[in-house]
Amino acid sequence: MIHTKIDIPKLLYEICEDERVFEKDIDLIESGLLDSFAFIELFTKFEDHGINIQPTRIDRSQLKTVEGIEKLIEDYFEKNGK
Repeated sequence: MIHTKIDIPKLLYEICEDERVFEKDIDLIESGLLDSFAFIELFTKFEDHGINIQPTRIDRSQLKTVEGIEKLIEDYFEKNGK
């Protein structure tokens, strides 16, 4: 199932269970919100939405902020015509 609009903060909240994910400028990696287990869950949830991004093929800095993740997903849909 493919969804072109994903609520990234909500998705991150489901993974991290921490309201800090709703803060606009929080660094998700430095804050510890996105640890190695959360990364795995995030990419699994992407796959659940029909988004197949290889974690080894992206710059980790793209995952530091909600805005960066939203841009990553937007770029994915543009590149894949979805």
